[in-house]
Amino acid sequence: MNWTNTLFEVIDMRSFSNLWFWIALAVFWSSVSHWVLGVPFDMIQKARKMGGQAEVDLHDMVRINVNRLLYIGQVSGLVLLAFLSFFLTSMGILAFVYDVEFAQAVFLLGFPMTIVGALSLSTAKVIAAQQPEGEALFARLSKHRVITQFIGMISIFITAMFGMYQNLAVGPGF
Repeated sequence: MNWTNTLFEVIDMRSFSNLWFWIALAVFWSSVSHWVLGVPFDMIQKARKMGGQAEVDLHDMVRINVNRLLYIGQVSGLVLLAFLSFFLTSMGILAFVYDVEFAQAVFLLGFPMTIVGALSLSTAKVIAAQQPEGEALFARLSKHRVITQFIGMISIFITAMFGMYQNLAVGPGF
């Protein structure tokens, strides 16, 4: 037996049976649901509880991040959409036509994130148009976070089911 076979037996290089993939998936969705439009959720909670300067800081952070998101969408949105469409289509074809496991893992991470990105852009447009303050802003940001967490739960469930299927169907890969 040569050293590469031994290495690949000791270190599992497949995505869905690799512990690091599942750790990365958990950290990824935890981070995505913590940062609501670029604002940490604990800052939203602090502004809701304390008011005053914490609320002013929250309004400033939301205004800055909403303007940033809308600017990026206006200036390079079409280019980003084209690139993202190309990337996701390539990953989808590699994943489900050519059965490349790494592409399957990347697609299952990337596709739901595009939904969260579109949701973030939509929420930013609503906030820019309505200019909510106080409890209305807290409610809008909390709603965005709950929807993001729901998307994350569905994504993790689908990824886990698909990963278990892959592990059972493909086997250990020696």
